[in-house]
Amino acid sequence: MGQKVNPKGLRLGILYNWNSRWFFSNKKSFREAFLSDVKIRSGLMKKFSFASVTQVDIERAIKKITIIIYSVKPGMIIGRGGKGLEEIKNYVTKILNITKKNKDIKIDLKIEPVKRPYLNAYYVAQTIAEKLVRNFPHRSVVHNAMSRVMEAGAKGVKVQLGGRIAGAEISRREKYFQGTIPTSTIREDIDFARFPALTRSGYIGVKVWICK
Repeated sequence: MGQKVNPKGLRLGILYNWNSRWFFSNKKSFREAFLSDVKIRSGLMKKFSFASVTQVDIERAIKKITIIIYSVKPGMIIGRGGKGLEEIKNYVTKILNITKKNKDIKIDLKIEPVKRPYLNAYYVAQTIAEKLVRNFPHRSVVHNAMSRVMEAGAKGVKVQLGGRIAGAEISRREKYFQGTIPTSTIREDIDFARFPALTRSGYIGVKVWICK
């Protein structure tokens, strides 16, 4: 089962919490909130990719929105004198279309540091993808990342690459393992992420499983 299902989705509500925490019974407001969440999350992750943002959580209450950004380099987001926070607030108000009519909606920002980045699947996938884009040899990149993950205290790690690896004519899949990854065991804390690497010969998909 763990092969077919997203490991995080399988454990939602058991080990992991939802990234968007709110509820609307009204269909229209639910749809609008869902779409704005997707825009905010993807936009912030793109905008602050240099600060290695791994996760964006959004909580909504009446007249209040809390955005929690998890980053490996939080100082780069905050900026000098909190300049970056103002930028984020302006960006979010644009997406949410907060005008003078509904200006009483309060935006609360929290920047959380990722203490052990090599136990975060998204960060590991991102670092592998960035090196593949810069034409590093894929095997050494993956093995180096996996040894770093194991040194950080993980039980096991699995990395899968898919696409025209090393500029090959025919696309293929390569899997690399270290330690144990029991994907079907729900009580096991398994972090999963996928990240695309746009190389000269096309996209290479990077998937990372980390058993904490």
